[in-house]
Amino acid sequence: MLVGLFFGSFNPIHNGHLIIAQHLLNELVVDQIWIIVSPHNPLKEKSSLAKDYDRLHLVRLATEDNPKIKVSNIEFNLPKPSYTIDTLTHLKEKYPEQEFALIMGGDNLVSLPKWKNYELILRDYRILVYKRPSYETDFELLNHPNIIILNAPLLEISSTMIRDLIRKGKSVQYLVPEKVFEELSSSKLYH
Repeated sequence: MLVGLFFGSFNPIHNGHLIIAQHLLNELVVDQIWIIVSPHNPLKEKSSLAKDYDRLHLVRLATEDNPKIKVSNIEFNLPKPSYTIDTLTHLKEKYPEQEFALIMGGDNLVSLPKWKNYELILRDYRILVYKRPSYETDFELLNHPNIIILNAPLLEISSTMIRDLIRKGKSVQYLVPEKVFEELSSSKLYH
């Protein structure tokens, strides 16, 4: 079974994330998706993140009705900041029967050479890349045999945009799953 690992801060999760996940499942690119909520991406500012368990809770709310999507907090118990290669090593030891592929946006592919031991990731794992409207992915990594560019829906939705809308007192209904919208509306998250 091929498991697509969808790493991210999910700060918060939104419909764009879920559309990508469902597209990969519909197209049989992967058999299952594990959403890995990262407590701290070393390339991002930690101060802008909601609390780890708040983000995890929102991801669980968003995906609880889909049996092919699992949510993982595995990085919560690993050393911080979270390095993908360390998490992959841990997952391979814990689940040796699984085959893993990484799911990432074109924006992350651009920064891949900055990742810890990125050469090992490229060597040992397929990387499934969905294009992002604002990012160019046309560079030398595209020719690597383990990089697979997906023809997935392009959406101009980002967690940053959603946080900004909430701070401005505007609605994020239809940008996030209904259960996430209800939770955000009844809490002080991102205000």
